[in-house]
Amino acid sequence: MDVRVGDVLTMKKTHPCGSVRWEVLRTGADFRLKCLGCGHEVFGSRLKFEKNIKKLERPQAE
Repeated sequence: MDVRVGDVLTMKKTHPCGSVRWEVLRTGADFRLKCLGCGHEVFGSRLKFEKNIKKLERPQAE
């Protein structure tokens, strides 16, 4: 899956704050994601997060 820095991911499972939207801060073998509800940052393997992606939103290029 082509995930880039700055993309917003909608995940299948909700974060404890109630949000399902995450911003991608870092890509590679691992992802660093920031919850758009509470601002909490998580770091984990690409495989784990790619399984949970429901929708990918890419910001419009100017």
